Amino acid sequence: MLMTNIETIPGKSIITCHGVVSGSTVRAKHVGRDIMAGLKNIVGGELKGYTELLNESRDSAIERMQAQATQMGANAIVNVRFSTSSVAAGAAEIYVYGTAVTVG
Repeated sequence: MLMTNIETIPGKSIITCHGVVSGSTVRAKHVGRDIMAGLKNIVGGELKGYTELLNESRDSAIERMQAQATQMGANAIVNVRFSTSSVAAGAAEIYVYGTAVTVG
């Protein structure tokens, strides 16, 4: 499935607009990752455990959005945007949304 964060897909024409599609996931922190994050806060550096968690979450949210677009008969998603929010202590949501379209 084609995806872009702009309003069109270069070289393609939008034939049909199917509407807004979205996907989200809520993930909680892992105790082991918290321990490592605490150590990294002392010495500095990338929190690789959290980076992996966010990458997995983002991929999951995108897959859910693409599945919704496919069910609508779309073959592309334009204007893709991401949002994050804290939903509880130690848990965060990644939300992705865009417009499902058919391009030709």
